[in-house]
Amino acid sequence: MTMVLFTSVAIVREKERGNLELMINTPIKTPELMLGKISPYILIGLIQLVLVLGLGWYFFQVPIRGSLLHVLAAALVFIAATQFQAMQMAFFFFLPSILISSFMFPFDGMPAAAQNIAEFLPLTHFNRLIRGIVLRGADITSMLDELLALAIFTAVAFTLAILRFSKRLD
Repeated sequence: MTMVLFTSVAIVREKERGNLELMINTPIKTPELMLGKISPYILIGLIQLVLVLGLGWYFFQVPIRGSLLHVLAAALVFIAATQFQAMQMAFFFFLPSILISSFMFPFDGMPAAAQNIAEFLPLTHFNRLIRGIVLRGADITSMLDELLALAIFTAVAFTLAILRFSKRLD
């Protein structure tokens, strides 16, 4: 959640201060600009993940049975997908994501309608990946369907971000 908020606030702040106007005159393309703006936040997100996993292991003895590299790969796709959501949309997605993604409640215990909605939330697939890799020691290649779902979310979100962003002063 912090990653989406940090990115959204940073981009809006740069727009308000006029820094994005300077970018309009540069020869870089919109996808390059978007990637350049979110890359530091993706790195911060990966560092946060390692810290949280480390603290969970140290203080609560949460086992990490799978590969940390696989966790980082799954997180990279998840972080990249959520970075492009605007702050308002982030709040719109946070509550349902937390409630119906199996983060708080068992997925199988939810009504079918809630399960169907949850399949369209990136956090649902990320939770499955993290639980599979960290708790069961699963290999990321055995969870390609979850990784593919996150990759689709990433592609859609990145495409929408590029389409919504314009290098004009209107």
